[in-house]
Amino acid sequence: MTGASIRHRDDGSVELRVNGLFVMDDVETSSERVLARSVLDAGAYDVLVGGLGLGFTARELLADPSVEQVIVAEIHPEIADWMRDGIIAGADLFIDPRFDLRIGDVQEIVPTIPAACLDAILLDVDNGPDSLVYADNARVYHSEFIQLCASRLRAAGHLSLWSQADSAPVRAVLAEHFAVVTAESLPVNLQGRTENYWILRGQGPKAPR
Repeated sequence: MTGASIRHRDDGSVELRVNGLFVMDDVETSSERVLARSVLDAGAYDVLVGGLGLGFTARELLADPSVEQVIVAEIHPEIADWMRDGIIAGADLFIDPRFDLRIGDVQEIVPTIPAACLDAILLDVDNGPDSLVYADNARVYHSEFIQLCASRLRAAGHLSLWSQADSAPVRAVLAEHFAVVTAESLPVNLQGRTENYWILRGQGPKAPR
């Protein structure tokens, strides 16, 4: 597995690449913030985030004083090291006692979480099921892992997935395991052009069949 890399652009912005592919920058971060905001507005206190990225989702969660715990699963330890060393912004996250960074694949970390103890799981570990950075991440969007996530949520819990594009197959999988499924389109400005990112959500985990 190829590691993460950072590019400091001439305009002072920071770009994160993984496996040689663009993942995100620190210029357009609205969708990462909305990912957090949607569950905060629903009253989430205990949240697991799959993917640290440049820290914007975690920071948005921690800015809410009602949040009690933010577990972040990050497969690339170098990103955390860069934050701690000040190479990129993010050292402030580690000062907050509610921030619990766990290095590893989210597919391996979610099974270690006790059942029905989270209000929300936010997954932003890849560009979406049709634009994968890592082929192994395809399993994140499959029924088995979605069901596992649902089992870690409380009765009114939310599972939200960030994606570059809408995905009818992912919505169908969410509908297998959640009472309510929504898809939100988020217009973003990427270096002068308008694109749409998506947040696919399931709320209210169904009892296993």
